[in-house]
Amino acid sequence: MAAEAYVQMKDRRWWREVSWRYLVAVAAVVYAAFPIVYILSASLSPRGTLTGSNELFADITTAQYEALFQTHFPQWIVNTLVIGGVTAIATVLMASAAAYAFSRFRFAGRNGGLTFLLLVQMFPQILAFVAIFLLLLSLRDVIPILGLNSQLGLICVYLGGALGANTFLMFGFFNSIPKELDEAAKIDGAGHARIFFTIILRLVAPVLAVVALLSFVGTFSDYIIAGIVLQDQDKLTIAVGLYQFISGQFDARWGIFAAGAVISALPVLLLFLFLQRYIVGGLTAGSVKG
Repeated sequence: MAAEAYVQMKDRRWWREVSWRYLVAVAAVVYAAFPIVYILSASLSPRGTLTGSNELFADITTAQYEALFQTHFPQWIVNTLVIGGVTAIATVLMASAAAYAFSRFRFAGRNGGLTFLLLVQMFPQILAFVAIFLLLLSLRDVIPILGLNSQLGLICVYLGGALGANTFLMFGFFNSIPKELDEAAKIDGAGHARIFFTIILRLVAPVLAVVALLSFVGTFSDYIIAGIVLQDQDKLTIAVGLYQFISGQFDARWGIFAAGAVISALPVLLLFLFLQRYIVGGLTAGSVKG
């Protein structure tokens, strides 16, 4: 009897203290998954509208995907992958070099430079849109490859905007690496470049992966800056290109838009799965030491 009472008490305690957590988890999963299921159903619907897609997966066809690839979408996804990949790699190299300098060297203006980087990030990005447009418009007459309607110019804009936040994120992580490693390498004859590329970068791989992922995702999904800089159809990114399908008041093509949204989510999903083991460590390890 005592054992049966203990089991019943344990069950009641489980239902009172633990069961609600499962209900919250299920509700969160359903809430997060519903938009994905709905957009997937809309991409497979032959109607091509969202109003007629309330019955999920009622009719399935690949017509929207076939129509999508008759547009500039393949070129848009190549442009986005190139711009996002170059921006992510360059951001990692620039931010890590700046963070290494702030972490290891002592020079005039070091503290002021760090404070300036932090303050710059406090201003909303929208304040720079007009200045970016006018700057690139003027630059097009002098250096066309960096001016308006240039993918290289867009990459330069992304690199300038992300440098401050990423440098500050890496700075805390670099400070967690013992300086004795640098001193031991110097005794063996290594210079700063060799220490940075062969020792430090390997030890801070988690934060490099986080910065690369955040930079790629931010670039991949950006609409406003890419819409300001790029103009030709064959130079657009996915976000700007897909918006054209639904920008018309009476001819919105939601089916093709949904198909493009499903395909464009795959690169980010694959990159996240590939780098997920670094995500938590990279975000938290550098946040406890300044």
